Amino acid sequence: MKHIFLNLKRFDVPVALGGVNRIAPLNEWGAYIVKNTQEQLKKYDPSEVEFVQYFPEAHLLNAVAARCENSPVQVGCQSVYRMNTAVGGNFGAFTTNRPVSIMKAMDVNYTIIGHCEERNDKMGILAEAGVVDTKAVNRLLNQEIKLAVENGMKVLYCIGEKDTELDRWDEVLREQLEIGLEGVDKSQVVIGYEPIWSIGPGKTPAGKEYITKIARFVKEVTGGIDVVYGGGLKVDNAEMLASIEEIDGGVIALTVNDAAEFRDSFEAMKTAYDTAVAANKGFWIEYAYPPESGIDSFYYPAAIHELGFGGFEVGTALGNSVSIAPAGDYEFAAAST
Repeated sequence: MKHIFLNLKRFDVPVALGGVNRIAPLNEWGAYIVKNTQEQLKKYDPSEVEFVQYFPEAHLLNAVAARCENSPVQVGCQSVYRMNTAVGGNFGAFTTNRPVSIMKAMDVNYTIIGHCEERNDKMGILAEAGVVDTKAVNRLLNQEIKLAVENGMKVLYCIGEKDTELDRWDEVLREQLEIGLEGVDKSQVVIGYEPIWSIGPGKTPAGKEYITKIARFVKEVTGGIDVVYGGGLKVDNAEMLASIEEIDGGVIALTVNDAAEFRDSFEAMKTAYDTAVAANKGFWIEYAYPPESGIDSFYYPAAIHELGFGGFEVGTALGNSVSIAPAGDYEFAAAST
């Protein structure tokens, strides 16, 4: 996977106030999350995968300050305003809004735009005026994306269809993509697909076949922009998502009650990525088994990844798997064919 994102929504709100924050006091919350994830993530090659955490604005400075030297964690904000400050222009008359200029000044180089919750807010404002116009919402989001990209930010642009739009999902997503990305340098954008109809308690998660269909559609419409799954990356779906060739990562949007839960999700996705990459090839697998085993080597069209307990799991490209001996019993070498 190329991209693993964490949308922290308003997970900073304490439990006593109706939120889910059990991990740190408010004034330490942003720094706590960065400090308790960055060391674990250093083992991954930054040229292969990026890790971005999207914080509420109040926590951005602490989160940025908590980054260590060569930290793999990038800090992002939750959307930006469609207008910006300029020398000789608007000096900052944007009460309640977040101009790109201040985000850049705070060393925040990533932003998430078009999340279903942001779309709902904009639609709600239009509804108060008796207007239902999804194209208008997409035009507003396009202005945000343009300003962000033009000022050197990378954008996670979220799209998705509701349950009332399932019979015309392609029309809905095409509109979001074509209007939202009009005139935008797409090399600075990653698409986050949210199957809104399947997100939430009691709803059936979108399956592999459906996600694959959507990811292929998005790549066709956009000319191949990277697509990540925004319906909730979890430990139990990471391997399935990584097995989809058209999916380039995931968005973790969990009630992060524990930093370990957050790290586990990263671990699961990266392990699943390794599996999926390997599954596209056959491997010569050679094990130096104990002499009494009588086994020298064998060929297996397999996916291989090291497990946390020190063993290896071998899974065929068809998804079947078999666990083999602990790593201590043999030496491992593989060459792709």
